[in-house]
Amino acid sequence: MKIQIENEKIFAPLKQKWLLLTPEEEVRQKFIIHLVEKYGFELNTMEQEVKVSNSQRGRGRAMADIVIWKSVEDKNEKNSPAIVVECKAEHIIIREEDYFQGYNYASWAGADLFVTTNLKETRIFKVVKGKIPNKLEEVVNIPDAETIQNSEKVSQLLKQTKAFTREEFSKMLFKCHNILRDNDKHSPETAFDEISKILFIKIRYERQNKNTGAQIFTQRQFKKDRKSYDRHQSYPNDSFYQFLFQQTKKDFENEDFFDINETLKIQENSFEAIVKELEIYNLSKTSDDVKGIAFEKFIGKTFREELGQFFTPRTIVDFMVEVLDPQEGEKICDPCCGSGGFLIKAFQYVRSKIENEIQEAKLKIKSKNYTQKYEQLSETEKAVIDEKVNAQFAQLNSELNHLNFKSRLCTFSDNCIFGTDANFRMSRIAKMNMMMHGAGHGGIHHHDGLLNFNGIFENRFDIILTNPPFGSRLDENMKIPEANFYTFKNTRLGSPRTGQAYEKALEQIEKNLAPPKGEASILNLYKVGKMSSLTEVLFIERSLNLLKPGGRMGIVLPEGVLNNSSLQKIRDFVESQAKIILIISLPQDVFIASGATIKTSLVFLKKFTEKEKLQWTKISEIAEQQIHKKYMYQIQAIKKAALREGLSKSKRAELRNQLKILQKKKKIEIKAKIKSQFDYPISIANVEKAGISAKGAEIENELIPLCKEFIENQKQNPLWQIFFNKMNYEFGEDGKMFRISSVIKPSFTFNEQKFLKTISFSQLSLWDIKRLSIINFSKNEIFLRDLLSQYNVKISKEELIQNDWRIISKINFQGELVLRDKKQIHTYKGRLNKVPHNSIIYSKMGVRHGGVYYHAPEGSPFAVSSEYPIFTFDTNRINGQYLTLVFRSCQFKKILNTKISGSSRARVQVEDFLNIQIPLPTLTEQNKIVESYNKILCEFHEQLIKTNQLKKNLNIFLQSILPINSEIEE
Repeated sequence: MKIQIENEKIFAPLKQKWLLLTPEEEVRQKFIIHLVEKYGFELNTMEQEVKVSNSQRGRGRAMADIVIWKSVEDKNEKNSPAIVVECKAEHIIIREEDYFQGYNYASWAGADLFVTTNLKETRIFKVVKGKIPNKLEEVVNIPDAETIQNSEKVSQLLKQTKAFTREEFSKMLFKCHNILRDNDKHSPETAFDEISKILFIKIRYERQNKNTGAQIFTQRQFKKDRKSYDRHQSYPNDSFYQFLFQQTKKDFENEDFFDINETLKIQENSFEAIVKELEIYNLSKTSDDVKGIAFEKFIGKTFREELGQFFTPRTIVDFMVEVLDPQEGEKICDPCCGSGGFLIKAFQYVRSKIENEIQEAKLKIKSKNYTQKYEQLSETEKAVIDEKVNAQFAQLNSELNHLNFKSRLCTFSDNCIFGTDANFRMSRIAKMNMMMHGAGHGGIHHHDGLLNFNGIFENRFDIILTNPPFGSRLDENMKIPEANFYTFKNTRLGSPRTGQAYEKALEQIEKNLAPPKGEASILNLYKVGKMSSLTEVLFIERSLNLLKPGGRMGIVLPEGVLNNSSLQKIRDFVESQAKIILIISLPQDVFIASGATIKTSLVFLKKFTEKEKLQWTKISEIAEQQIHKKYMYQIQAIKKAALREGLSKSKRAELRNQLKILQKKKKIEIKAKIKSQFDYPISIANVEKAGISAKGAEIENELIPLCKEFIENQKQNPLWQIFFNKMNYEFGEDGKMFRISSVIKPSFTFNEQKFLKTISFSQLSLWDIKRLSIINFSKNEIFLRDLLSQYNVKISKEELIQNDWRIISKINFQGELVLRDKKQIHTYKGRLNKVPHNSIIYSKMGVRHGGVYYHAPEGSPFAVSSEYPIFTFDTNRINGQYLTLVFRSCQFKKILNTKISGSSRARVQVEDFLNIQIPLPTLTEQNKIVESYNKILCEFHEQLIKTNQLKKNLNIFLQSILPINSEIEE
């Protein structure tokens, strides 16, 4: 049979007439010939453009392109057909979501198979009768005219699906792994490498043969090709399977997957066995998500023990990416990329947005063109509209074609995803993992993440996502190798796209190659390198450096970085460079399944914008000037006193100590003032369950609702600027497609925070989330000046004596009142104030150590000096004991430490005290907090009594048997 085309018309043998020549009609007629010549179908068992039932008006044409019956009898008796075919113009890329309508036609017609084709690519789907599937299930091939008569053979063919689940793929990979372990005695790591090579051979073969009958790389096809190879080969010693790998290496030589001299390190029978396991699957067409996730699972189980530190649990990866909400066009980097988990998730996150926008555009096109009016048109008029719709769909589909370098997906995956890893195996695995997920991998490199390389340099990225190595220290003798510098400078892949910015960034290394060249320390590149050589600390600064001004980052850190006092300078440095967006304390068992036992937290930062950087600098300068002026005369006086002749060593040491205390106090006050002037809210949360148990099992995941809450907050109060988050499409009169980008203001609902708590930057000292979470900081914070009223009512000594009152001696650090003896009232000098019931008093000198007392209604009356300020409050709004708990909390004490004044006898003055903010939940919640505290305190005292009684019993016992004093020490 031959195609007949004359005068812009094409002959349709099934209709026995000439039809208008359209791209789709040409495909239809060519495929009919293909069905006859390749599969042996007779023309009288087929029909073109068949109406199917269950169609609804206004939803497009309910017409199947080609329908095939098992026999002429079935066709004449109008029985259910065997196959329904949907044809598209040759330039249209076939995507599953475009064919659900055609699948519906096949389902309504009762067919077993649904075929889609544009001649370049043919895909065959199994029809699942009785239900609408979420995804189309692809099978290996179309049954020929003979096979279709045999129900058993058709049933077997329907089981040979290509679109297999990730669980099946994962099991298949482990089965291949076991073949190599048993046959070739390979270690898990080596077996993984060999399986990867075979996977790439299969991918290459199926890519090259997708337009031929032999679409799948099978054992039968391998043997057939080997026989041909053996007949014509020039080098008898080259096995065919090794030849296939060498050809694969050539095809992927620019991808940096394999070494030049690398070969397959397995026996040929092992190769054949693995090919047989893989043969019913087409890796080129299997869903990227299915293939990628299964491959990731295989990687994880294979390398968990050896390289567990490189794997961040998926629940953590998902949460971190969703919190930072990457947008199309934003550049993303992981300087410690491991297996590429963060980068893959970021790619999938953006890809999903692009796909949704494409689908939305298609729905608009359908609703615009396929109306009730369409149903009333002639076939010629319908064909014109169909051609226009197909052309528009083709342009939209091209946006998702990773081979089209102008497409949105290709532009994002090739130009926006970057990562490095110092471990060669992991960088290679990351590339393979990215490829399996359908993402570009040209931005992944084997290199030290602390150094600039191939487009990875300062001020370039919008988002950093990373889980850096913990616990190790960078040797101060670790040098920047000069040879390495010039190698990557001259061979960089990123230069055409980065230009002068990259050249400038390379100065980071060039400047540090001081004579003798090649001996400069990497630590010298980092400001924090002078404070700590911990790798996690260095990667905090590295990540901040990589960000553009206003860029954002999420990093996994050991909790020591957040609460270790020796790393306070590191936290101060970070606070001077970026705003803290969110801190999440994770349960300890999160990383146990990955082989790590250290407790971790997630820290999210936003690098200062240029405006914020100037603001911080200005506030810092003013604060330093003001505090310096405040203490200038005191410091000068101490320095002058220290210069006096004849001072004893002890006096001189005392003055030096006073100066040291004063200088320290200056720093504390400067820091507090800067924070109060540069204040902003910080979200925190303490997560108990993060979706993964210590054994790697799936459990409750508190991160999911927490993330939703954070996103809702972000909609209400954006923490970073978004330049583009929505793409719309328009088509011109000439059919050309135009992109129209915009920023859509999201809608939101006002919900009370359930999972996140909010504190202010001015309250933050340590980043210890557990400590900060003791009090519910999600409640409104109120200044004490708005809650408390100072009470100053003088009382005379005569009144005290007459009413049998006493004078306070002190409030100890446990918050207990110590009163003077009544006899001391007569000799007391100075003003005294009486203390009313339901009031709070604090010791100016002792409050930062817990010197706070609540005078309850049932308490005995007493008087205090001016060293003990008195405050009353509204008892309908505040529980006095709750106030005491707040004042005695570790967090409040740390705030008080920033408020002290005076050198020798440091005090917290009333004005400074009242300018502190505290969280104030409802009175009901305050009462619950107090009740819980008292219950725990009661249990503590009961246990203490029991402990003391046990000690007493032990002493009695020892004294009864020993002739000496044998008391158990406290």
